[in-house]
Amino acid sequence: MSPRPRLVVALVVGSLLAVFLAYQALFSSGTLLVSVAQLRSDADGAARKQVTLTGTVVRATRDGTPMRFVLRDESTAQTVPVSYRGSVPDAFKTSRRVIVTGRLERGVFVAQPDTLLTKCPSKYSSGGS
Repeated sequence: MSPRPRLVVALVVGSLLAVFLAYQALFSSGTLLVSVAQLRSDADGAARKQVTLTGTVVRATRDGTPMRFVLRDESTAQTVPVSYRGSVPDAFKTSRRVIVTGRLERGVFVAQPDTLLTKCPSKYSSGGS
């Protein structure tokens, strides 16, 4: 085999490897989005890895560090206590839907600092004004 075809094969293999690595970096770095019920039922091993949790705040204690609050599942009565350090959005309050990233540790969802986001209530929900 002459040097020219070897170079072409090496460049093709290198290009394919670069595309594969770029794909892995872009599409497999996200965390799993789970509800409180999914976290509690350990769907997809959610209780053993970092996930993004969504739920409704039913109780919150802002005094002390870390801040503690309880999230309820959107469709069931299941809840999970959350321990959180970091900035708190102005819209954070009881009955607000939130998203937070972290890991379940001994029954408490320990959130990563500064990952708390509130979901804005929809102006366009049925029965809304």
